[in-house]
Amino acid sequence: MKTLVAFFRLIRWPNLFFIALTQSLFYYCILRASFQTGYNSLSNILQPVEFWLLSLSSVLIAAAGYIINDYFDLNIDRINKPDRIVIERLIKRRWAIVWHWVLSGTGIMIGFYISWKLRNIFIGPANIFCVVLLWFYSTTFKKKILIGNIIISLLTSWVILVLYLCEFRLHRFVDPVYHHALSMVYKFAILYAAFAFIISLMREVVKDIEDMDGDIRYGCKTMPVVWGINVSKVFIATWLIVLIGSILVIQFYVLQYRWWISVLYCFLFILLPLLQVFRKLYKANVTEDYYRLSQLIKAIMLTGILSMIFFKLYNTWIA
Repeated sequence: MKTLVAFFRLIRWPNLFFIALTQSLFYYCILRASFQTGYNSLSNILQPVEFWLLSLSSVLIAAAGYIINDYFDLNIDRINKPDRIVIERLIKRRWAIVWHWVLSGTGIMIGFYISWKLRNIFIGPANIFCVVLLWFYSTTFKKKILIGNIIISLLTSWVILVLYLCEFRLHRFVDPVYHHALSMVYKFAILYAAFAFIISLMREVVKDIEDMDGDIRYGCKTMPVVWGINVSKVFIATWLIVLIGSILVIQFYVLQYRWWISVLYCFLFILLPLLQVFRKLYKANVTEDYYRLSQLIKAIMLTGILSMIFFKLYNTWIA
């Protein structure tokens, strides 16, 4: 039982749940709702069984990524978070690498099955690319300034974009109604993927500040190590301004449709917490401050993703 608990800690089960939740919300609240409204048919799009297989492949590949990251980060983690180490203390290194390949291989096979099932050539190769990228992120890129942060942020946004890619089937573009519905899905996919990218990038830099001690000792060239904490704070604050400004523009657009509940939710649970991040970022000066800031940003990511529910409600009300 102790080993099972350790395994779930190793694969970061709350983060895996978040991935599944994000994809579920996008599938049921955006993708299916868009086709139900514009295309008036759900028989020719990604079906629930296929979706759950796709989501499972995403979760498995992410779990494998967490394992390989901890595998190569063992020495750094002994300094930054000694109480949270799982590999070697609870799970042997050789078993960790075995589980990495088992989970990665299963995720890749599921991806190729979905590609064959949907007549979509992208999903299987994309899963291979994600596995390779996570491996090189853990071994090399995470020690480089900004490259590792950008890779993780892109993979975070990919969790959403992959669902759009599943519906990108060239043989259906002859149908203008299908094309219109897919265009709606595309707009929301870009919107939420951009949100996920920016907020993930901010959080990754905050985590780099939190982990500076171990990174310095083992020669990692992260932004806080190379450019310093103050420059890193300015970088985070700049993206905060971009994100807040973008959300405000979107809310002014939404107000045209008198979608008051959505705007109120966004103000209370996304914009106000983002302003709180500003305040906490300015005052942060010890490791615990950056840990709490990281958790706050993670919570905002959740509330942002949950806003997909309003699109589903909107389509229900106007149906």
